[in-house]
Order: sequence, then C-alpha cells, then structure tokens
Amino acid sequence: MKRACLFAMLTANISAEKLTYPDSHPKPLSEKIHGIDVSDDYRWLEDLNSKQTAEWVKAQNTVTEGYLNKIPGRDKLEKHLTNIWNVERISAPSKKGGRYFFHRNDGLQDQSVFYTTKDLKKKPKVLFDPNKLSGDGTVALKDISISHNGKYMAYSLSASGSDWVEWKVRDIDTGKDLSDHLKWSKFSDATWSGDNKGFYYGRFPTPKKGEEMMAANTDKKIYYHKLGTAQSEDTLVYERPDHPKWGLYTGLTDDKRFLIIHISQGTDTKNGLFYKDLSKPDSKVIELFNKFDASYSLAGNIDSKFLIQTDHDAPRQKLVSVDLAKPETSNWKTIIPQTAETLDGVSYVGGILIAEYMKDAHSQVRRFKVDGSPLPDLELPGLGTAYSIGGKPDDKEFFYGFTSFTTPGTIYHYEVASNKSTLYRAPNTKFNQNDYKSSQIFATSKDGTKVPMFVVHKKGIKLDGSNPTYLYAYGGFNISLTPSYRASNIAWLDMGGIYVLANLRGGGEYGEEWHQAGMKTKKQNVFDDFIACAEHLIAKKYTSSPRLAIAGGSNGGLLVGACLTQRPELYGACLPAVGVMDMLRFQKFTIGWAWQAEYGFPDKNADEFKYLLGYSPYHNLKKGTKYPATMVTTSDHDDRVVPSHSFKFAAALQAAQAGDAPSLIRIETKAGHGAGTPTSKQIEQVVDKYSFLSKALGFEIKL
Repeated sequence: MKRACLFAMLTANISAEKLTYPDSHPKPLSEKIHGIDVSDDYRWLEDLNSKQTAEWVKAQNTVTEGYLNKIPGRDKLEKHLTNIWNVERISAPSKKGGRYFFHRNDGLQDQSVFYTTKDLKKKPKVLFDPNKLSGDGTVALKDISISHNGKYMAYSLSASGSDWVEWKVRDIDTGKDLSDHLKWSKFSDATWSGDNKGFYYGRFPTPKKGEEMMAANTDKKIYYHKLGTAQSEDTLVYERPDHPKWGLYTGLTDDKRFLIIHISQGTDTKNGLFYKDLSKPDSKVIELFNKFDASYSLAGNIDSKFLIQTDHDAPRQKLVSVDLAKPETSNWKTIIPQTAETLDGVSYVGGILIAEYMKDAHSQVRRFKVDGSPLPDLELPGLGTAYSIGGKPDDKEFFYGFTSFTTPGTIYHYEVASNKSTLYRAPNTKFNQNDYKSSQIFATSKDGTKVPMFVVHKKGIKLDGSNPTYLYAYGGFNISLTPSYRASNIAWLDMGGIYVLANLRGGGEYGEEWHQAGMKTKKQNVFDDFIACAEHLIAKKYTSSPRLAIAGGSNGGLLVGACLTQRPELYGACLPAVGVMDMLRFQKFTIGWAWQAEYGFPDKNADEFKYLLGYSPYHNLKKGTKYPATMVTTSDHDDRVVPSHSFKFAAALQAAQAGDAPSLIRIETKAGHGAGTPTSKQIEQVVDKYSFLSKALGFEIKL
C-alpha cells in the first residue's frame, strides 16, 4: 500500500496544464531514399535565415519562458547557484620564453581573463580580457598560441559561440595588437615557426554570403602567415584538392626541426601523420603514416626518431619509437607496451616520459625513462581527473590540475627530478566537500557488457526510489567522460538530487574496442547501455521512473532523443541538448559530413541508411504516444550541430505528444555549441533546466 501511494504521488508530478504550442506549419514532404519513402514535414525549419523560422523561434521561446517563469523557487535556486559559482578559477600556468601564462576567473566574470608574469609570486599582468570585447560577453577568446620567445600571442576570437574564428596577434610587452587579422579559420591552432616570425594555421574557402552557418566545411588548407603582412600574402604550405574532406592540423617538434601535419578523415580515430623537415630548404612533405589504419600522434622526438603513441595492434594504445630513416612497422621499437588500462596521453618532459592512463574512467599517471624503464608513479590526491600534465624535454617543473565531482580545479606544482607535487592554488569553495559521497557502480547491458557509472549524492540519502536523479552520458566519438567538478552539479545535490555519470560504449574509456562497439551499425549498444543504467538505478532504488531525468549534449543529445523514442515510459524527464536528431541529413551541414565515420553513410550505404532510420530520433516519434516531459535546448548560432536538428525534433515531438507532459524547446540567442558561453548565460540555462526538472519530477526547490 505504501509503495502504491508513493508511485501515485510521483506520477502526479506533471501539471495538467495544457500548453498551446506555436503552429509549426507541417509541410508534407516525402522522398524515396534507397527505395524507402521518408517523410520530412518540418524541413522548412532548416532555413535558418527565413523570416518564418525566426518567428517560430520567437514564438517557441515565448511559450517556454512563460512555462518556466511560473515555477516556484527559481529565485532561491539562482541565488544558491550563483553563490556556489562565485569562486576563483585558475588554469595551470604554462611557461614560454621566461614568462608564465594562465587564465583566471574571479568567479562570476562572463569570460576568464588571460594573465602573464615572469614571477608567480608577484602580481600578474592582464594580457587579455575578453569581457571588454562585447557588452553581453558573447565574444569569446577561443585559442591562444604563444611564440617560443614569449614575445607574441596569436589569439582567436569567436562571436556568439560560432566555430568560425578570427586570428589576431598581440605584442606581449606592450599589450597592443599588431595589424595582423586572419579570417575564415575553423578547427585550427596557430603553430609558431621556430624563428618566431610567423605561424602556420588552417583555413577554409570563404563561404557564400548567407551560408556561413550552414554550408559544408571542406577544402581546408594550411597557410603560413608572416607577422606584419596581409592575409592575402599568406603562403600556401599544404593542400589536398584530391581529398577535400581531409582535416589538416599542424604542430612543431620541440627542437623546431619538423613541421607536423596531422591528417584526419572526418571524426575517424584512424589518421595520417606527415612531416616536413624545416632544416632543409624546399623540403617536401613526407607521408610517414598514410594508410589510415590506426591512430598516430607525436609525443616527442629525439633527433630523427619520433615517439609515436598509437593503437596499431594495441587498442588501448602504446608508445613506439619510429626511426624516420626506416619507418616500417618491422623496425619500430616499443617503448611503453599496451596495458590493461587505456593510455590517454604521453609527454616527453624533463628528460622522462610521463604517461596518463584511464582506469575505469579515472586518472592514473605513470613515469618512464626514455627507454621505457619504469619510474615511480606520479601520485594523485584521489579518484578523479588529472589535466594539463606536460611540458618541454628540458623543463624541470610544470603545473598540473586535478578535479573530481566535488573538488574544483586544484593546481599543483610538480618537480620532475624529485617526483614531488606541491599544492599551488586551491579554490575556496562555498560548500563542505565532506557532505557528499562519490562511488562507482556497474550496470549490465542487454548483451551482458558491464557499464560503469559514477554516482554522486549527499551523504545520508535513503534508497527508497524517491530521489530525483540526473543521469548524464555521451557515448561516442572516442570521447571519455571522467570525474570533474561542475558548480551546477553541487546545486543539484543540494536540491536533494543524485547525479550519475555513465561511461557508455562509443566512448574512449576502455580503448578503441570500446569505441568501435558503439559506432555505425553497433550504435544501438550505446542506447542499450544507457537504458541499462537507468534500469539499474531504478532496480537498486536510487530512483524511480517518475523521478529519473536523462540528459546529454551533442552526440549525447542524440542519445537522449533515441532513448526517449525507444523507452518513453522509463523516464520522468528528458533533456536533449544541441543534439543530432535527423540521422538522415546530418551530413549535409557544416562539419556534419565528418561524422559519417562515426555514424555511417546514409547517402552512400543502403544498409547504414536503414540502420540510421531505425533509431533517428526525428523519424521515430510516433503520434499518439505519451512522451515524458522534455525540454530540448539549442542555440541559434550553433554551426557545429545546426539548430534545425532540434527545431525539427521539437516540432515533431509537440505534434506527436498524446500526454499532458510538456514538450518544450529553449533556444539560446547569440550562442553556439557551448564553448565560450558566458557565465551569466550558463547560470540562466541551469536555473531553467533545474526549474523544469523540479516540476517534471515533482519535487520542490528547497535550498
């Protein structure tokens, strides 16, 4: 009887308020693809420049804002969240040309400020404050590259969250910008030449007017820009017109002898690695690895021997030495062999090799001599994630960061010779870390695979099925989710919630085999893993379906959309963010074509098309179904996953919904895929999200 009453209470969480949604004007459209008729009644929402789309966006936001603003407790939540957020955040200092460089945010600044100093014990100098670029904080400092001599800073700016950036150069001594101004760059760093007179960078052809946010990004080229010259005078260094979809990225060896060109084919982890010997005039680009049979990345070099991290015959990665004079695999020398843990990265610093590993999705750091002989490990302060580990071969020290679910980014100073870490800077949190508990549990997926989850909550909660639970995952592109601090998560825990981070197949937590088990025609494994995690949390009474929210962004938005359509009764609320929702047309916009290596080729491969159609969130919404409370989120300037994915999905969901649960879409303006979003907007987004969940899951905001 008690259990029945509990579930009656929980299932009454959605207000019977009937929402009136804007007319999404379905325009019947059907096309035959690989012999199958496919409907796309909301394709008109792909025209992001049309007046009709703009009116639809405005009308949807009006409905969503009206709904959210009526939810009680929002003011308390915003005040509490702002208080937690208002803590100094600092990056690990790096060193170039006798100067230290780092980012710092005093807590509530919309964008972090970039500083420099020659002495960390003295007051640093503000080198760049992006908060002065725009009144609303929507112009962000994207990437920074310091010249080897520490005299110049090449930096890129992104407006309204777009992936497009413009490069400029600042004189570090004077703090003034030079005349250099480069446009139409995207997915590119600035690689300084050894003489500090210029840098290499990648750019795309100028898109047609009006197509900047939608047109496919192809034909990337590598240029060399000499300081003080116009972009029109840049020297073309490398292009591949025979492979317009190759991604080209540059790097420079620490001895400044070799220009490295990393070649990607979409988002495939298998890549090419080429080099150009800059010590020889007019030297050609040498294709060191051009078979695209494995992943290859340069960890460092000792003269003409490259230290290469690779998953060639080692799905969890290894480090090998490759002699450029005889680079055949038969001549490779294994320096660090594959282990049970996944090798995440290797740095050649201070004359030794420092290797970062993942063990069940958390960090371990091991050290080796350059011949592979083991040295004592670098001990970390706990179960969490280490970051910014590394430096130059002659560095005697470096700074690195450590974070966990309840530990904000904490910076340590590390001495290579003594293997000693000393606390450098720790934030003064507004909460007691000892009030919370983090643990790792495992669910069993449909095919028997063990899937790890991190579970975080306040100590003393009761496992009676009543806890509001936020289950988050990604599951794709070889991306690993590891423990990290978010002020928003602490606020959720303080609201009485449980936060769960699931490590699904498709990610990189257990190496390339784990990744491949969740891609292309094995993508359903990812959804099965997520569903298994939800079912496990319910079975163990952490929560119950009416109190369970699932969330994810980008590829994780696809995950939420697919699981919503496959098991709508399993969740109380769904939060798909900037998701890939139309799996038949994702390849037609901006960089979407690159994801075909992960998802499949719907235009070229009939079998992959049918598989994609089988789970595409947009195409699998069924009219007359009672879907859980859902708030789709996207941004009008997202030129990575174009917002039309979310627009079309939300329109179709509103038309299909047979229950009383809300089907809302929240469209952020002057924002993109997420990176560079100002602090003020981030807080607004979290308040809206948690307010929505409090009503959807049926609990009061008490803080």
